[in-house]
Amino acid sequence: MPFLTVDPTNTDQLRAWDGDGGAFWTAHARRFDEGVAAYQGPLIDAAAIGATDTVLDVGCGNGQVTRDCARRGASALGVDLSRSMLEYARHRAGQEQLDNALFVHADAQTHPFTPASFDVAVSRHGSMFFGDPGAAFANIARALRPGGRLVLLTWQPLEHQEWLRAFRSAMAAGRDLPPIPTTGPGPLSLRSRPGAEPAHLRRVRGRAAHGAGRALYYGVDTDDAFRFVAAQQAGLVRDLDGERRRRALDALRDDLAAHETGRGVLYNSATWLVQASVLRRSGLG
Repeated sequence: MPFLTVDPTNTDQLRAWDGDGGAFWTAHARRFDEGVAAYQGPLIDAAAIGATDTVLDVGCGNGQVTRDCARRGASALGVDLSRSMLEYARHRAGQEQLDNALFVHADAQTHPFTPASFDVAVSRHGSMFFGDPGAAFANIARALRPGGRLVLLTWQPLEHQEWLRAFRSAMAAGRDLPPIPTTGPGPLSLRSRPGAEPAHLRRVRGRAAHGAGRALYYGVDTDDAFRFVAAQQAGLVRDLDGERRRRALDALRDDLAAHETGRGVLYNSATWLVQASVLRRSGLG
């Protein structure tokens, strides 16, 4: 059982990320990093990490962002709910001799960070899973120094996510799947355009939010991508009988084959790159 104490709104997230979900991400760490590689450089560049900066990586997962910040000379701390991903991140940091990259099992929504101790807080698709985003961003703001920077990468709405629509359509096997939640923790929780989101997100997005579209990488060829995506999306066909499951998986393979290119299996996606700064001790602006 997980031993970390989290805010009650994050209990389900702890169970998932410190359980089977986190184990899957750990086992496929390189594939997940390869998948969003086109976004990695712009995110790190937007964070403008300097050699004297202290960096907080929120929802660091397998630690690529933390390690990239450390490579720029910063003192970088990654926090996450998944012990298995944190162990992988520590192992990779050790291999790369990045003594300035540290990792802590913590709930960023409630963790007692030292006030005003970080120059930059960054998150690559981690901030979408807070149970109480307002409380989480307030806690992160307290951890940032006046003038400190917050840089987030979040998904845009579903209509801009070809990968997500395609996988769900193939695996539906004629069923009407429940819609992906757009409130509460989840990949689309920070999807809205600036100005259309709840008040706590308007505060975070008050500085700037830039849209970007990039291709996501799923494998070197159809077979490679199929092994990964079929396992990742297995929950969508768990309740189907053998024949319907076979049809769903065949449909998935066909769709992956249609997206195979000379650079691998690629699907369109779109993100918001959100930037804010601490204007006062009460929050972000």
